[in-house]
Amino acid sequence: MNARDRRRLLLGLLAAAAGQALPARAQGFDLQALMQGMAARKSGQARFTEERIVHGVEGPLTSSGTLAFTAPDRFERHTLHPVKESMILEGQSLVLRRGDRTRRTELDAIPELGALMAALRATLGGDAAQLQKHFRATLAGTESRWVLRLVPLDAGLARQLSQIEIVGRANDLHSIALQMQGGDRSLMLIEPLDSPSRAAQ
Repeated sequence: MNARDRRRLLLGLLAAAAGQALPARAQGFDLQALMQGMAARKSGQARFTEERIVHGVEGPLTSSGTLAFTAPDRFERHTLHPVKESMILEGQSLVLRRGDRTRRTELDAIPELGALMAALRATLGGDAAQLQKHFRATLAGTESRWVLRLVPLDAGLARQLSQIEIVGRANDLHSIALQMQGGDRSLMLIEPLDSPSRAAQ
């Protein structure tokens, strides 16, 4: 798997995890509260629109589709525009489909993806200690508008990914921005389809 394919997988897997809404907390909002909210969510679905800036490609690359997560370890990203393709991760198995082509691989063959997924599963499982084993996590703001910044500690991942910035409000994620080494970057806008706060409206 070449470097471009690995970056594409990193972007997609992070996006899948980002599509989850967080249950609201009335007070004491900090990293631990954020982790507790993530642990309370066992599944989620969202729509996304994404814009990527890739070195050597003129103009931004745009895409849209749906995201899904089911605890403990299933991630799905289904791109509907500009082309239909899907990426499904379950356990250590990764399946990529585009048209009539299907590609299967194992995370063990891509150590940096393995480290990334360990951190994402820790986030979705509400395990702050495990998250901080892989990322330097900084949470700023309040429950009404918070920003979570993640900087990878794993050397292999850090050679590709500079920073992740997730912005949310109350129990909704609004966006996730990825800054790759070398200048490539991605901004994804997220609309949860099953947010508890939306259901209450």
